[in-house]
Amino acid sequence: MEIGTKSSIKLTETSSKGYLLPFILIVSLFFLWGMTHNLNGVLIPHLKKACQLNNSQSALVDTSVFFAYFIMALPAGYVLRKWGYKLSIIIGLVTFSVGAFLFIPAADHRMYELFLLALFIIGCGLALLETAANPYAAVLGKPEAATHRLNLAASFNGLAAMVAPVAGTTFILSGRSYSETELAAMSESNRLAYLLHEASSVKMPYLILSLILLVVALVFLFVKLPEIQGEKKEGEKVQNSGLFAVLRHKHLSFSVIAQFFYVGAQVCVTSFFIRMAQQGAGVDEKTAGYFLGVYGLLFMGGRFVGTLLLRYTTAQRLLAIYAVCCAVLAAVAISGTGMVILYALGGLGFFMSIMFPTIFSLGIAGLGNETKQASSWLIMSIVGGAVFPFLTGMLIDAANDNTKIGYSVPLTCYLVILWFALNGYKPAKT
Repeated sequence: MEIGTKSSIKLTETSSKGYLLPFILIVSLFFLWGMTHNLNGVLIPHLKKACQLNNSQSALVDTSVFFAYFIMALPAGYVLRKWGYKLSIIIGLVTFSVGAFLFIPAADHRMYELFLLALFIIGCGLALLETAANPYAAVLGKPEAATHRLNLAASFNGLAAMVAPVAGTTFILSGRSYSETELAAMSESNRLAYLLHEASSVKMPYLILSLILLVVALVFLFVKLPEIQGEKKEGEKVQNSGLFAVLRHKHLSFSVIAQFFYVGAQVCVTSFFIRMAQQGAGVDEKTAGYFLGVYGLLFMGGRFVGTLLLRYTTAQRLLAIYAVCCAVLAAVAISGTGMVILYALGGLGFFMSIMFPTIFSLGIAGLGNETKQASSWLIMSIVGGAVFPFLTGMLIDAANDNTKIGYSVPLTCYLVILWFALNGYKPAKT
């Protein structure tokens, strides 16, 4: 059943001056979860070394985080509808902090399973934060500027994409790697001491992150935020607001699919970036990590450029152009050699930058008081970050540790996003 006229959303506080501080606080959340996601690009090769894992096992870092999104998306949507944006954000921050703190005992015991549990808890916190923060940023102002506003907020997620790899490379990666033969030649005590030292390097960064999250939660606790309410216009038909009912909007359903493939592509690229740089370009671990920071810089730049370009073109047209560029660059990374591979990977950072917020805003366009339910589905689709990296790791292992082959997975994802930008985004006529 279609809506007779579009729903609108209003803020309980209508003064535009009251939007600035809430928007700044929401932007800080984009930065914080961006830090966590982009630390995974360092964490995966690091734990692969410290815990002696193969590629598919190391990809379980992503699976733990993004599977939590899938599990928590519906509960997060319920919490958001029941208690509102502010409390949802505070609960998300505290949960996020607990997960980060668990890195300390996980490192002390070099227990990969405990690392995965910690990452799962972090993912639960992130699901709560993103379910609340994405639609909040989108509707915290004039409706016609929603995509612009969401891309602006997400630009600080892009800032984290630059800062996190540099910080992770500096404080987590040691730059020391030994082959299986060299490790086997060590005495048992020396080998275990080396591996425990490698695992322990994550303790301080994640302890600091945990404390910062608690401080931000306290700030949200004491700051008054305008709550968003659905408003039914005259002549609007009453709709079933159930979670599954919202999928009758085809553009939302297709945006969920597109987001599933996008997140899978982005996580694949960052998770195997260091391995790709080492194998394809022949650089060492530390250098590869810093190049991942350059990738993040380009990702951030792409967000700001994309936000600017949205003043002159439509969101769907820009998304289509960026998807084509990503597909071409992925093909170059697969077929190229030497530093060309690193240039192509950096380009992927730039052109993937606007995809998540743009797909999100296109998906919730015109949904009015069903925006919260739609947000739950779009956050649930982030489970693509759990599925595609694991498949990529399996593909790489099956290809005798050939990381290039694995990048055919994100290439396929970009083609799906291109289809969405050309056709799938269109809302049904009412």
